[in-house]
Amino acid sequence: MGQIFASLRRRGAWRKGYKLILGNSSLTIGLAIVALMCIVALVPESIATHSPNDHNVDAILQPPSAEHYFGTDNFGRDLYSRVVWGARVDLQLGLVAMIVPFVVGSLIGLLAGYYGRWIDALLMRILDIFLAFPFTLVIIVIVAIIGPGTANLYIAMWLVGWRTYARLIRSEVLVIRDAEYVQAARVLGYSDARILLRHILPNVVSSCIVYGASDVVMCMLAGAAMSFLGLGIQPPTPEWGALIAGGRAFISKAWWLTALPGLCLAIVGTGFSLVGDGLSDLLRTKGR
Repeated sequence: MGQIFASLRRRGAWRKGYKLILGNSSLTIGLAIVALMCIVALVPESIATHSPNDHNVDAILQPPSAEHYFGTDNFGRDLYSRVVWGARVDLQLGLVAMIVPFVVGSLIGLLAGYYGRWIDALLMRILDIFLAFPFTLVIIVIVAIIGPGTANLYIAMWLVGWRTYARLIRSEVLVIRDAEYVQAARVLGYSDARILLRHILPNVVSSCIVYGASDVVMCMLAGAAMSFLGLGIQPPTPEWGALIAGGRAFISKAWWLTALPGLCLAIVGTGFSLVGDGLSDLLRTKGR
């Protein structure tokens, strides 16, 4: 009987969660766009109509048609298929470039906010040094020094992406580190690690989750910008920024080479931004 009641409670919680999500139009639309991109990224071979790197000299710079939905590029490659396969590259770029800074920045913010004093002063001075330079400029400098490529692009984003997460977590920890439940945990003799990870982190991480949804967009745009400049993911790998860069020389007679990958990037970016806004509204409503 107890298992039956537990199952009903779980179903009630899921039903309430569905209602909250469906009642938030920004979150619903954003999740739909992100889910569509995830499906495309997971099974591009089932969605693409051609191999992304197959050349066809008889189909160079053809406009969108029934055979080539997005037209072809200057090598006769099917642009639709390259955009579909590029979804996997861009989604991976955005998520990987966000997750590592999320974890590192959250840990730094926890330590700085909880312990304070010289630890806080040292970590925040390091943070101030990184904040003194624009995000994209630092990535360009780092990639230019260590060389272009996917791995180097990830390293550059990791080195600068943790800054905002650290500041967000630190500011939240400063507010609750002397809360009654934290003091009670200290009195009970819990270790600092347990207090930080089990009692403080779950109560402060929501702001970082909201920011992380939008940060995926920033990482994707930064990766696209690096590829546009020739410092990111290298050809012939299909990546939306590289596709836009490759089509700018033909923009006057083949508009689809830049417009359609750019439109896909804008739509997906809007989707992640809507998820971030929706999560912010949802958590704000829950907080009331």
